[in-house]
Amino acid sequence: MSAESLPTWTVVQRPASWPVDADYWQWPWEAIKPLPPFILADGSAPAQDKTTVRLVYDQDALYVRYDCDDTDIWGEATARDSAIYDEEVVELFIAPGAATPVDYYEFEISPLGTLLDLSLHSPDGDRRTMTSDFAWDCPGLRWRAERYDANNHWRAYLVVPWRSIGAGESLPATWRANFYRIERPRGRSAEFSAWSPTMSDPADYHRPAYFGTLLLAGQER
Repeated sequence: MSAESLPTWTVVQRPASWPVDADYWQWPWEAIKPLPPFILADGSAPAQDKTTVRLVYDQDALYVRYDCDDTDIWGEATARDSAIYDEEVVELFIAPGAATPVDYYEFEISPLGTLLDLSLHSPDGDRRTMTSDFAWDCPGLRWRAERYDANNHWRAYLVVPWRSIGAGESLPATWRANFYRIERPRGRSAEFSAWSPTMSDPADYHRPAYFGTLLLAGQER
C-alpha cells in the first residue's frame, strides 16, 4: 500500500444539538456517517466480523463510537492497563500532524469496559525499536462499553481530549490515526482488522506509516 492509497476521513463537528454535558453514549450516533468497513490487517479481504466506527469532534475532544458484531463476546481482565490485547478489544492509535508519527498514543477497550492507554515512541516506525509507556494515563479521558449479548453485538466509546494527545493552543486540522479490532472467537482463529490495513502477516498494528489521515471539518489547514 502506497502513501497515496492510505485512507483519509473528514471528521464532522459535534452537532450543536448534542449537548456536551449529556451522556455521550446516548447521543443519536446513527445520524453520523460511519467509516468504511474494516479490512483484515494483511489487506487481503474484508473482515468477517463487522466493526463500525463513527467520529465527531469539538474544540475540546474527539468522540468515537465502535459497534462490533460478535457471536462470542467475552473478556476477563478488569484492571486498567491489563494486557487486554490478548483478549477481545477495539483500538485507536493517534498522533497530531500529517507526517508519519514518531510519537503516538494508543487506546484499547474490551467488551467489559476495561481500558488500556499508553504512549509510544517509534523512531524507525518499527516495533523492534519502539518503546512504550504503560504508566501514562490520558488526562481527562472518558470511556465506556456496552454489551448486547442477545443481539451478538457490543459497543465501545472514547472521549479523548485533544490537549492530552499532543494538541497545543491551536487545534491541528490534520491527524494521523488508525482504528483496529482484535476478535478472538473461542474455537476458531483470531481475526485482526483495521480501517487502514497495516499489510502485515502476522498482524502488526504498530506500523505508523500505514496510519490513515483524519481531517477535522472546519479547521484551518
